[in-house]
Amino acid sequence: MTPVASSSLNARRRARELQALPDEVVDVLVVGLGATGAGAALDAASRGLSVAAIDAHDLAFGTSRWSSKLIHGGLRYLASGQLDVAHESARERGALMMRIAPHLVRAAPFVLPLTPAVSRPQAALVRAGLAAGDALRLAAGTPRSLLPGPRRLPARRTLRLAPVLRDEGLRGGLLSWDGRLADDARLVVALARTAAAYGARVLTRVRALRLSAGGALARDELTGRELQIRARAVINATGVWAGELAEGVRLRPSRGTHLVLGAHSLGGLRCGLHIPIPGELNRFVLVIPQDDGRVYVGLTDEPADGPIPDVPQPTEVEIGFLLDVLGGVLRAPVRRADVLGAFAGLRPLLDDGRGRTADISRRHAVLTGPDKVITVVGGKLTTYRRMAQDAVDAAVAACGLPAGPCRTAHLPLVGAAPRSRLESLISPRVPAWLVRRYGTEAPAVAALARRDPSLAEPVVPGLPVLGAELAWAVRHEGALEAADLLDRRSRIGLVPEDRQAALPLAERLIAAGGEHEG
Repeated sequence: MTPVASSSLNARRRARELQALPDEVVDVLVVGLGATGAGAALDAASRGLSVAAIDAHDLAFGTSRWSSKLIHGGLRYLASGQLDVAHESARERGALMMRIAPHLVRAAPFVLPLTPAVSRPQAALVRAGLAAGDALRLAAGTPRSLLPGPRRLPARRTLRLAPVLRDEGLRGGLLSWDGRLADDARLVVALARTAAAYGARVLTRVRALRLSAGGALARDELTGRELQIRARAVINATGVWAGELAEGVRLRPSRGTHLVLGAHSLGGLRCGLHIPIPGELNRFVLVIPQDDGRVYVGLTDEPADGPIPDVPQPTEVEIGFLLDVLGGVLRAPVRRADVLGAFAGLRPLLDDGRGRTADISRRHAVLTGPDKVITVVGGKLTTYRRMAQDAVDAAVAACGLPAGPCRTAHLPLVGAAPRSRLESLISPRVPAWLVRRYGTEAPAVAALARRDPSLAEPVVPGLPVLGAELAWAVRHEGALEAADLLDRRSRIGLVPEDRQAALPLAERLIAAGGEHEG
């Protein structure tokens, strides 16, 4: 277990480390603090290298917070013939579930309803794919106790799991299991804090203006002060913005949109759903119940041409598309007025000249520029660790750094512990949902709520996010602004009305440095 003090990120630590940075030469500068960048910072620091990691905004500000919150086993890649990507995904999923972050990643059931729109040959093809996916699980060494095998369900059992489905013509369902994150942004926070525990300087609101072989010209976005960061190696992990800092990197971003629904819109749903997209062989709309009572429905795959926005916006066309596909299998349609919120993320796909962004390979690429700046792009959230390892390997080779071997495949993140230990933490004082977000730190978060009863209540009625969690994020998770608390350390902000209700408390906690003001 990583000590809280050594891994804590907060405004005081940021100010101290930022002030000292111009006087140092670090081994590795990582630019970008999404999953891959935070993973690279941890990889390099755990090899014994000195590390600075910066981001112009916040931890998980970009694509890493807009995913489906799934840790995929690679089934889609099998269907497209990308066997190496599929095997890598299954292996990384197993490492996350068993060793790296068992508190954040657990198995989730999904049912593909066999409606009249799913032909028998198509159903047979999906069943073969699920069996192949189970073979990937076996090859990756993930036990069935963590990920049960797939099976066919009769119609009655399918409707018990998903009573919202239309029963007319329903032949049953195909049940499968995959990994699901409690929260993708929380994974990034855990990565960054674990890197900090190994000595990495993790600095948000520091924008890289220009990269070179010797480091970067950067700007403190809180003060406007420019500084030179000197480094022996530079890793550009800025995702969809990578081409703005590295010449010759051509990306073709695609936008993935999700809807946010209330559980009442899909009443009684006890599993996720895979809904085949009409006219597509291996693309589905996913219905993913969340621990907070919300349900995500996604996702699209649309070209995102033009300038890259800080926060991508879903289009009404995409929202309508998702509602239409969802409505094709339900007893009663979900209407536009039932959508509580929506979010969109941009995939940093390497342009390979293919026609549709949906057909572009999800393999990641590590590119070494003429100035020896290493750029890592592409890939999936599931394979962030391997992307980080490959980027650090490239930096070590290009710049002759004295690094040890990669350790991250067996290195637990902050809060991680064996499942038996995690289950033993659950009690009336420490609810299961708190353990799923904080792991071994959950008792400390709960104790913070007991010490200050004003932090013991949900921030928004009906939503399981305590005021103590926001205070903890300011003290230990690097939250510097109210948006950090509402949009990344928690997901309150996905629903505009909830965000507005929680904003006053978030602003008070930021102003007080995590100490609640009555």
